[in-house]
Amino acid sequence: MIDPRIRLRHIACFLEVARLRSMAGAADALNISQPAATKTVQELEALLGGQLFDRSRRRLALTAFGEVFFRYASTSLAALRQGIDAARGTHDAAMVRVGALPTVSARILPHAVRAFTQDNAGVTTRIITGPNGYLLSLLRTGDVDIVIGRMAEPNAMVGLSFEHLYSERVVLAVRPGHPVLDAPDFNLRLIEGFQTLMPTPDSVIRPVVERILLAHGVTHLRDEIETVSNAFGRSYVRQTDAIWIISEGVVADDVAEGQLAILPVDTSETLGPVGFTTRTDTPATLAATSLMQAVRDVAEKLRRAGG
Repeated sequence: MIDPRIRLRHIACFLEVARLRSMAGAADALNISQPAATKTVQELEALLGGQLFDRSRRRLALTAFGEVFFRYASTSLAALRQGIDAARGTHDAAMVRVGALPTVSARILPHAVRAFTQDNAGVTTRIITGPNGYLLSLLRTGDVDIVIGRMAEPNAMVGLSFEHLYSERVVLAVRPGHPVLDAPDFNLRLIEGFQTLMPTPDSVIRPVVERILLAHGVTHLRDEIETVSNAFGRSYVRQTDAIWIISEGVVADDVAEGQLAILPVDTSETLGPVGFTTRTDTPATLAATSLMQAVRDVAEKLRRAGG
């Protein structure tokens, strides 16, 4: 028997704190006071007999005990939400919710959504973007049906499955006419003289970027700007001499249109799988299945075209 003292409010508050890594942020999201959120989490810890969060850091982090509980609590809440929606018989048929990383939201997803909406009139498509960790937390709690983007690290894939669509590399994008493009003997260390736009620490490609920079002896980047915003990155590099380190799919159309250029450096070692991440315990809805097929079709067309 589940301890009857554990209530839905305990689970919901815990999951929100784990997602935002902040007691204050969770309180705002749940429209309760911060002391109330703190008390709710403390009550849950007492009922479970273990500490869920490591409070010694600047931002809250799950303990090993908390990681295990989060995995099962998020899955259970997602299943409960889906059961309620199925019983009502309306929500799942009317909406598909997609978590999309920048690499697919810029190039693959627009074409897929256009095809999907043409064949699924009356279905609302909700697109949510953000860092990979944030999107996976939404997937676990049932707030999105699928996540499309690079595959996460293995330790983040417990309870989740991945379907590979294509592989993609990281590139270094600059404005046309950038001084480094004229360097007679280009090497990656030349970027140290310019401002650099980097993926944020919680971005799925950040470890890949750090490895290739270290491998080429790049250790002193100038005035780093961390961002996952396509709009900001695109606008900033067009106006400055900054160098944008980003997944190729984000800037592919800009390069094809002559708005951006790619630095002549071999980044094949950054090649990584892009595809769908879904929950293993919950079948996809009809709408989600239909959108996934539309994404597959677009990815296949790009692959055949050499993209």
